[in-house]
Amino acid sequence: MEIENIVANTVYIKARESGGQKKGKSKKWKNYLQFPHYTECLSLRSDIDVSYGYVIEKQPIGRLLFQQFCEKNPQYDQCCTFLCKVEEYETSDDDGESRRILAKAIAALLAPNDESPCSSQEYPLKWFSFLDEESIGESLKAADDATTKSEPSSDIFSEVYRKVRAFLADVPFGEFTESVYFYRYLQWKHLERRPVDKHTFRLYRVLGKGGFGEVCACQVRASGKMYALKKLEKKRVKKRHAETLSLNEKQILQKINSPFVVSLAYAYETKDALCLVLTLMNGGDLKFHLYNLMPGGFDEKRVQFYAAEITLGLQHLHQERILYRDLKPENILLDDYGHVRISDLGLAVELKDNEPIKGRVGTVGYMAPEIVKNERYSYGVDWWGVGCLIYEMIEGKAPFRQRKEKVKREEVERRVREDQEKYSDKFSEAARTLCRGLLHKEPSFRLGCRRVGRPEDGADEMKAHPFFTQGDATTGREPVPWKKMEAGKVLTPPFCPDPRAVYAKDVLDIEQFSTVKGVRLDASDSQFYGKFNTGCVSIPWQNEMIETECFQELNVFEVNAPSKTMSARRTNLASSPAFSKERLDDGHGTHMCLSQFFLHNFFRCAFRVCSSLGVLLFLAKRHLQTTGRSNSACTSAGFPSTSNVSIRKNSKNSGNGYVSQNYKSVHDLRGCDIAGPSKDLSCEHLPAFRTTSKTIDTTFVRPYFVSKTDISSCSPEPDVDSDIVAHKLPTGIV
Repeated sequence: MEIENIVANTVYIKARESGGQKKGKSKKWKNYLQFPHYTECLSLRSDIDVSYGYVIEKQPIGRLLFQQFCEKNPQYDQCCTFLCKVEEYETSDDDGESRRILAKAIAALLAPNDESPCSSQEYPLKWFSFLDEESIGESLKAADDATTKSEPSSDIFSEVYRKVRAFLADVPFGEFTESVYFYRYLQWKHLERRPVDKHTFRLYRVLGKGGFGEVCACQVRASGKMYALKKLEKKRVKKRHAETLSLNEKQILQKINSPFVVSLAYAYETKDALCLVLTLMNGGDLKFHLYNLMPGGFDEKRVQFYAAEITLGLQHLHQERILYRDLKPENILLDDYGHVRISDLGLAVELKDNEPIKGRVGTVGYMAPEIVKNERYSYGVDWWGVGCLIYEMIEGKAPFRQRKEKVKREEVERRVREDQEKYSDKFSEAARTLCRGLLHKEPSFRLGCRRVGRPEDGADEMKAHPFFTQGDATTGREPVPWKKMEAGKVLTPPFCPDPRAVYAKDVLDIEQFSTVKGVRLDASDSQFYGKFNTGCVSIPWQNEMIETECFQELNVFEVNAPSKTMSARRTNLASSPAFSKERLDDGHGTHMCLSQFFLHNFFRCAFRVCSSLGVLLFLAKRHLQTTGRSNSACTSAGFPSTSNVSIRKNSKNSGNGYVSQNYKSVHDLRGCDIAGPSKDLSCEHLPAFRTTSKTIDTTFVRPYFVSKTDISSCSPEPDVDSDIVAHKLPTGIV
């Protein structure tokens, strides 16, 4: 029914509009992303790659945390600023004026003046004191030359860049791995490794069909990020003996990290299906746009833009030694802004040692002659596919087959082997020579395969073609800024999809899969499902946390952002006469002031994985046992004593909002909804418990870290783990 399609589209569009925003997140999103205590994450250090090249250069969250760490040290901060400026300079390949301005800024960072942020009593040396004078002199001379040239070279700072990077990778990175910022990185990695299941997502309308199941839109509850969920029905996969094919697609997707190829964010299983959570491309595919919206073909400016992004996508795949083998318009998808990505890697294969392979794989009319002839082939078949795509985008039809033409497969393959494609007046001279080069029937003479060297470097030959390097006033083409495009800098696409449109078939027009009969799943299939069910993929998940501002909201350090409530509560406790002056017997014959008593017993509770309220009640109870009176320190700070505290549990209450039972024991608090297990809090971070009908506030429930100095001021009880005192704990983090 039409009403069903309208409802499905309306809900889907509303979810899309809220994707990544606060209103798209679950109300409990902070519970989903609650940090564990840092001691639970220490084992990860031996499981992950703890190197500068991985943590800082490949992990988005690691890079941000390292930048925050470096901001505390003027020298390290200047080094990071220098690297960022050089990277920006190298990717500004389309604008000589921008490069000249950046060259001046870089030269100013290296200039030997006394106004550097490091020129102080605390840092008397220049930030670049580790560089030799020759390197600095050469860089300053190169920067001066760059300001006078119309097109400055992009690699004039590469040598100094390498030395500054080596400096940061040495002592600064070593200090980073012993700081609270690295412990926070381990906490993020712990969250990243949590199990993923169907409850992680909300599901929306079906967008299409895959080979083994439907594809629908989904939204992550914790972040609000929208994705496409590709289902592979277990029985259908088993019936067609496609386990190896499915696992191959998943593993290849997991290796890829390119803005021009659809990436895998999550992989999990349900009772009936294997699920791949992929980049959501809301703009539809090129086939839909080419034959439904622009049936006569695209203008050359638009073709050039799409061809350039497809080239960069293939370049990334080939650098990873992945052969795509299925380029066609329906496999090129548009995102919300009009950028394109290569999708559906079901037929992709990884080449071992770049050795040619053999096999008839692909779509009729788009397969290269060597595939049709059943010969061995390599990366050249993908460049043939690019030629077919460019031809079809300009002409409005494929080079060897009319749309909806009723012709046998054998005839199409004969045309591919023998016939020469025909070019109309729609093709400019540059477009014609590009297509002829890509559609050469002999692989060794094909554009992208001619250069001597590594076979995966064919994209460089494509980039140098006049179609991409020269402008054309007649067609509106301009030179492609390759480095800026590759770096992901904002470029305005020639076409932007309508954000209120759904570029997919109506829900009822998408055929449903029939029920698979005669197939039974058994225990022998579990091993395969285990390889598939790997949860989050690191880089896409971290980018999701950053893009949806989850990282910004959760990555709070006490030294950076103490709340007013916490500060006031800390002041009240510190100024309390009972807290600062009274001396107590801890029950083991040791006398200490109440501040030591509180901290000392807090360790006893916190390292037993107790709740925050349990710590408070335990301290108050011990205080009553020792002094015979209520803890005036707690009451003066706004905390109640044990005599008037009741805990609200998930059961019937006594009418005033609270369960009548009083909890005196730490272990009695395990099931309460105040703060779940593993929430170790200091006294200033405890919630404000009051005997009112309101729900207990749990705003301040966060992992707590305490300084080594605080620990050394206490003598542990016999039953406290010995490594509590001996272990080095970071400071200043909540």
